Amino acid sequence: MTLRDRIALPVLHRLDPEQAHRVALRALALGLAPLPGPLSSSRLRTQIAGVGLPNPVGLAAGFDKNAEAAGPLTRAGFGFVELGAATPRPQPGNPRPRLFRLSEDRAVINRFGFNNAGAPAIAARLARARAEGRLAVPVGLNLGANKDSADRSADFMSVLATAGASVDFVTINVSSPNTERLRDLQGRDALAALAAGVTAERDRQMASRTRPLPVFLKIAPDLAEADLSDIAAVAREVGLDAIIATNTTLSREGLASRHAGEAGGLSGAPLFDRSTRVLARLSVLTGGALPLIGVGGISDAEGAYAKIRAGASAVQLYSALVYEGLGLAARIARGLDELLQRDGFASVAEAVGTDRDRWLS
Repeated sequence: MTLRDRIALPVLHRLDPEQAHRVALRALALGLAPLPGPLSSSRLRTQIAGVGLPNPVGLAAGFDKNAEAAGPLTRAGFGFVELGAATPRPQPGNPRPRLFRLSEDRAVINRFGFNNAGAPAIAARLARARAEGRLAVPVGLNLGANKDSADRSADFMSVLATAGASVDFVTINVSSPNTERLRDLQGRDALAALAAGVTAERDRQMASRTRPLPVFLKIAPDLAEADLSDIAAVAREVGLDAIIATNTTLSREGLASRHAGEAGGLSGAPLFDRSTRVLARLSVLTGGALPLIGVGGISDAEGAYAKIRAGASAVQLYSALVYEGLGLAARIARGLDELLQRDGFASVAEAVGTDRDRWLS
């Protein structure tokens, strides 16, 4: 951990979690944090759905919902950054308190409910940052739906239509547990219709783009085998470009914190095994034909490496930053490079899925 993180984290942890997050994001936006810039090597450079990444360590959606610090985050050591979730109209989200640190469990529970400034404001910030050359690595946007929407599927297409020109990939988020009935869109028929609509809007935009716009899908970790099989089939049939596994869980198994009973999605260390098993199973179900991005409980290079060897072509972080600081991204990228070299892999791609069977038993 850097000296900066050793000093800053105890101070931030004295604040309410949501206030601490706002302070950290504001400090980034103001340029108050020294940043290493994009980290890369011949081993770390990789591609996801045609998007070149300097390294496979990404920032998960939710950290910067409104693209307030997009430029600095792309220089924090990550190989790619996902912003949002964005909805067509601004919405305040659920009542506070809605973010809880479970320090004993190295975990977080949130029930934000897609609080964000709305797609037009987010798209405008991203367009400015791109025009000014402030985005150092690929940037994606997590697509969401307004809580009171009469047609949530249409909301995903609306956000894409508004913001698609300013990003390098988009993610269909049907896996947040904090918007009522959103996870119903993971069912085969509903998901197929939604994904077809989003990819059709993406294809409509392609006439005016100079680079591809991959469409990813983010799924929950609480799915049965049959659900995973349906999702894999829909992803192939519709032509989605990658699956992100996974979002937060509703499980509370084995937690020690006094906040364990809070409603919302659980992320962090307790999610690692569950999300990695889903990842490995998806790797089998997709037959290696679809890139997977591993998320859930990664807090060090060994965890990132385990996700890759379970089937992920890239990984994403979020909750561990609460406990390890923003310098974690660079530490994981450097450590991952060393692990690949140690085991004789010339690239991330060579390591993908090489230990998958461990997670299938």
